[in-house]
Amino acid sequence: MTTPRRPECTVPLVEVAITEFDLACLPETGTVFDRLLTLHPDQVIVDLSDCRHIDAAGIGLLLDVHRRMLRIGGVLSVRNPNPRIARILQTARLDQILPVHVDGAAPPAGTTAPGAVSSDAAVSAAGHPTVYGRAAVTVRS
Repeated sequence: MTTPRRPECTVPLVEVAITEFDLACLPETGTVFDRLLTLHPDQVIVDLSDCRHIDAAGIGLLLDVHRRMLRIGGVLSVRNPNPRIARILQTARLDQILPVHVDGAAPPAGTTAPGAVSSDAAVSAAGHPTVYGRAAVTVRS
């Protein structure tokens, strides 16, 4: 039996900032994750520092994205949940499945503004430019 070959990574890191993570926002948030997973990132960081609410649907989506990331050899992690969200993640035992980081770390060096490509972007071993991306999921009231 052969090991499936990991698709070539086109984006090493994607950060997604989410402010609401519930059933009402699931279609838009799910679409964002679907699109970013087509990039085959090495790592996806979900920044929950401004997230006010998460429910079972949001947790289910995180688990689904985690499973899909594992299939492509990537890692999904959660960053800076507020204390209330952190308790919900702990109660759901999500913190035992996904890395949850609580820090004030700045984005990786070389990160550019959303949609912008740095003129001094690094080049991967395969000769593709290394570009860091950031997406914000906004909630429509």
